[in-house]
Amino acid sequence: MAKEIDISKIDVNFSSVNASCNDAKFYNVTDEPFELYGLYNPKSEPFFKRMPDEIGLSTNPGVANLYKNTAGGRVRFSTDSDYIIIRAFMPNHTEFSHMTRLGVRGFDLYTDDPESGKSSFYGAFMPPKQMDGDGYEEIIKFKTKELRYVTINFPLYNDVTALHIGLQENAYVGCGAKYANELPVVFYGSSITQGGCASRPGNCYQNMISRRLNMHYVNLGFSGSGKAEDIIVDYMSGLDMKIFVSDYDHNAPNPEYLAATHYRMYEKIRAKNPTVPYVMISRPDFHKPNETGIAESKARRAVIEESYRRAKENGDENVYFIDGESFFAGELMDSCTVDGCHPNDLGFSKMARVIGDLLESLI
Repeated sequence: MAKEIDISKIDVNFSSVNASCNDAKFYNVTDEPFELYGLYNPKSEPFFKRMPDEIGLSTNPGVANLYKNTAGGRVRFSTDSDYIIIRAFMPNHTEFSHMTRLGVRGFDLYTDDPESGKSSFYGAFMPPKQMDGDGYEEIIKFKTKELRYVTINFPLYNDVTALHIGLQENAYVGCGAKYANELPVVFYGSSITQGGCASRPGNCYQNMISRRLNMHYVNLGFSGSGKAEDIIVDYMSGLDMKIFVSDYDHNAPNPEYLAATHYRMYEKIRAKNPTVPYVMISRPDFHKPNETGIAESKARRAVIEESYRRAKENGDENVYFIDGESFFAGELMDSCTVDGCHPNDLGFSKMARVIGDLLESLI
């Protein structure tokens, strides 16, 4: 039988931090002054989710299993506490072989500059290897005492029913930094959109863009399940949004399905949002090493280019196309995914640069 090695006994930098502090006072993030972003009606619903139950449960079986995953969820606040503890309540513990536990069911923390909007990574709340009970606690300690504005990113592939924040009992707690755009950019798509396989939540491409542009957003990526059914398209068309990004190429079963749904989704969303910029993206792993390979990538891209062309010919000057082949092109092109499909942090950073350049011009 293979022996499991505990690397933390060899290298202390891989150790988890004990979350116990005798002077901690815990707050529910659904209470004031905490501000939640990227989640559906989070201060009124009984658990965190990305859309209403009637949409999540009715779109398709995959969405029904994933709409309570908290991809894109964020909590913002300010405090002068010497430490921050998370107490996360998680009824199910998702586990992947090709994605880190931190990305799947962990949280990470950024410090925000409320003047410039710049956010910087500070640390991660590492989930334990074995999660017993209903979740876990973890702590991040600060080296100096000062007022900090912070963002905590929620897990990409796990449900979270509640989140409590532990701070020093007499510490200040106030509102977080504000985003430059009050309305969110809405991203719709596949597992790549949801964040697979970022090493931690802050490294999905939307969070990278959000930090760069100080941008509020909503992540409606659903692994294997972004198929542009009318029920979810009609729901998204009714959202108040700054920009809409269509990134579901990967989950269309074939180019024919993509052709039957892609322009139809554009028409539905455009009908209720006549002035919102609409961005169409083709899949990033253009050189996909399988039996259909580049030929299918070209066929899919042609469908999306046709939607873009039709929209432009019909007078839409606020529609945009991004060729997914451009994302990984150049140096280290073959190092951008975990499994030939899902981006790693390098792949997501390349996606964030290209998509972010366009969104910066639109915001």
